Amino acid sequence: MIRTRQVVRGFVTVHAIAIFGQPVFAGRYLTGDYDMLALHRFGADLVFALGLAQLVPTALLWRREGSRWPFWASLLLVLGETAQYFAGLAGVLDLHVPLGVALVTLAVVILIAVWR
Repeated sequence: MIRTRQVVRGFVTVHAIAIFGQPVFAGRYLTGDYDMLALHRFGADLVFALGLAQLVPTALLWRREGSRWPFWASLLLVLGETAQYFAGLAGVLDLHVPLGVALVTLAVVILIAVWR
Protein backbone atom coordinates (compact mmCIF):
# COMPACT_ATOMS: atom_id res chain seq x y z
CA MET A 1 0.00 0.00 0.00
CA ILE A 2 1.38 3.38 -1.00
CA ARG A 3 1.36 5.85 1.85
CA THR A 4 0.42 9.49 1.41
CA ARG A 5 3.92 10.62 2.41
CA GLN A 6 5.41 8.56 -0.45
CA VAL A 7 3.00 10.15 -2.93
CA VAL A 8 3.95 13.61 -1.67
CA ARG A 9 7.63 12.73 -2.08
CA GLY A 10 6.97 11.61 -5.65
CA PHE A 11 5.13 14.79 -6.60
CA VAL A 12 7.71 17.03 -4.95
CA THR A 13 10.56 15.20 -6.69
CA VAL A 14 8.99 15.38 -10.16
CA HIS A 15 8.06 19.03 -9.57
CA ALA A 16 11.64 19.87 -8.55
CA ILE A 17 13.06 18.11 -11.62
CA ALA A 18 10.69 20.06 -13.87
CA ILE A 19 11.49 23.39 -12.23
CA PHE A 20 15.24 22.71 -12.60
CA GLY A 21 14.78 22.48 -16.36
CA GLN A 22 13.36 25.97 -16.68
CA PRO A 23 16.59 27.96 -16.21
CA VAL A 24 18.37 25.53 -18.54
CA PHE A 25 15.83 26.16 -21.31
CA ALA A 26 15.92 29.91 -20.69
CA GLY A 27 19.70 29.97 -20.74
CA ARG A 28 19.82 28.07 -24.01
CA TYR A 29 17.31 30.53 -25.46
CA LEU A 30 19.42 33.49 -24.34
CA THR A 31 22.51 32.01 -26.00
CA GLY A 32 20.75 32.01 -29.37
CA ASP A 33 18.93 28.67 -29.49
CA TYR A 34 15.56 30.28 -30.15
CA ASP A 35 13.69 26.97 -30.28
CA MET A 36 14.24 26.69 -26.53
CA LEU A 37 11.69 29.45 -25.89
CA ALA A 38 8.90 27.06 -26.88
CA LEU A 39 10.34 24.42 -24.55
CA HIS A 40 10.61 27.01 -21.76
CA ARG A 41 6.97 27.93 -22.32
CA PHE A 42 5.92 24.25 -22.26
CA GLY A 43 8.02 23.78 -19.12
CA ALA A 44 6.19 26.65 -17.45
CA ASP A 45 2.86 24.98 -18.15
CA LEU A 46 4.18 21.67 -16.84
CA VAL A 47 5.69 23.18 -13.69
CA PHE A 48 2.47 25.02 -12.90
CA ALA A 49 0.31 21.92 -13.49
CA LEU A 50 2.60 19.83 -11.29
CA GLY A 51 2.42 22.50 -8.60
CA LEU A 52 -1.37 22.46 -8.64
CA ALA A 53 -1.41 18.66 -8.60
CA GLN A 54 1.04 18.64 -5.68
CA LEU A 55 -1.50 20.49 -3.56
CA VAL A 56 -3.81 17.46 -3.52
CA PRO A 57 -1.50 14.93 -1.83
CA THR A 58 -0.10 17.59 0.52
CA ALA A 59 -3.67 18.43 1.61
CA LEU A 60 -4.30 14.71 2.18
CA LEU A 61 -1.08 14.48 4.18
CA TRP A 62 -2.24 17.37 6.34
CA ARG A 63 -5.62 15.69 6.90
CA ARG A 64 -4.29 12.19 7.57
CA GLU A 65 -1.06 12.86 9.43
CA GLY A 66 -1.44 16.44 10.64
CA SER A 67 1.66 17.63 8.77
CA ARG A 68 0.51 20.93 7.35
CA TRP A 69 3.77 22.63 6.32
CA PRO A 70 4.05 20.71 2.98
CA PHE A 71 0.68 22.07 1.91
CA TRP A 72 1.49 25.68 2.83
CA ALA A 73 4.95 25.49 1.26
CA SER A 74 3.44 24.00 -1.91
CA LEU A 75 0.77 26.69 -2.00
CA LEU A 76 3.44 29.38 -1.66
CA LEU A 77 5.33 27.75 -4.53
CA VAL A 78 2.22 27.68 -6.74
CA LEU A 79 1.43 31.32 -5.97
CA GLY A 80 5.00 32.24 -6.86
CA GLU A 81 4.79 30.18 -10.04
CA THR A 82 1.62 32.04 -10.98
CA ALA A 83 3.38 35.39 -10.60
CA GLN A 84 6.38 33.96 -12.46
CA TYR A 85 4.20 32.79 -15.33
CA PHE A 86 2.56 36.17 -15.84
CA ALA A 87 5.83 38.07 -15.42
CA GLY A 88 7.30 35.90 -18.16
CA LEU A 89 4.36 36.46 -20.48
CA ALA A 90 4.60 40.22 -19.89
CA GLY A 91 8.36 40.20 -20.45
CA VAL A 92 9.06 41.67 -17.02
CA LEU A 93 12.50 40.08 -16.69
CA ASP A 94 13.41 42.25 -13.69
CA LEU A 95 10.85 40.20 -11.75
CA HIS A 96 10.92 36.99 -13.78
CA VAL A 97 14.61 36.14 -13.28
CA PRO A 98 15.01 36.72 -9.51
CA LEU A 99 11.62 35.16 -8.80
CA GLY A 100 12.73 32.12 -10.80
CA VAL A 101 15.82 31.81 -8.60
CA ALA A 102 13.65 32.05 -5.48
CA LEU A 103 11.23 29.41 -6.80
CA VAL A 104 13.99 26.94 -7.63
CA THR A 105 15.42 27.51 -4.14
CA LEU A 106 12.04 26.95 -2.51
CA ALA A 107 11.50 23.78 -4.55
CA VAL A 108 14.88 22.46 -3.36
CA VAL A 109 14.10 23.30 0.27
CA ILE A 110 10.76 21.47 0.02
CA LEU A 111 12.43 18.51 -1.73
CA ILE A 112 15.06 18.15 0.98
CA ALA A 113 12.51 18.57 3.76
CA VAL A 114 10.07 15.92 2.50
CA TRP A 115 12.86 13.38 2.10
CA ARG A 116 14.18 13.89 5.66
